Amino acid sequence: MSRKFLPQLAFTGALTAAAAIAGSVATRAGLDDYDKLDKPDFTPPSEVFPIAWTTLYADIAATTAHALKKARTEKERRRLVGELVFNLGLNAGWSMAFFGGKRRWTATGVAVALTASSVSLARQVGKQEPAAGCALAPYPAWCASVAARND
Repeated sequence: MSRKFLPQLAFTGALTAAAAIAGSVATRAGLDDYDKLDKPDFTPPSEVFPIAWTTLYADIAATTAHALKKARTEKERRRLVGELVFNLGLNAGWSMAFFGGKRRWTATGVAVALTASSVSLARQVGKQEPAAGCALAPYPAWCASVAARND
């Protein structure tokens, strides 16, 4: 790892960790009710979620750090950071709406917005570092599955 990458990774890692913590706190508030919900057959087992989200958060932090390292202008860096912050806000917001507020339809709308934002983030990352954009592709796919499941 280059020295230029480590500060970028620390920055994106801190942003991602903040979103993960906020989402986790909101999730714990409503987790007891989750098992009682009528969920589609294609919903993964509950044990999958912490593994999937930990992997996705690490992916978000690493790929956006690579993209920031490759950005050629300050405008590109600002746009990428803005996309990341907006996306992570939606990410934490989904947990707050679904688990914290128990508002499934609001959470579905947030999940749809999160999916669109995740596609945009992956696209922006891919403009700077094509391999990192491809590596981020599972994130919008997972978000789309959340929107489809409404869970």
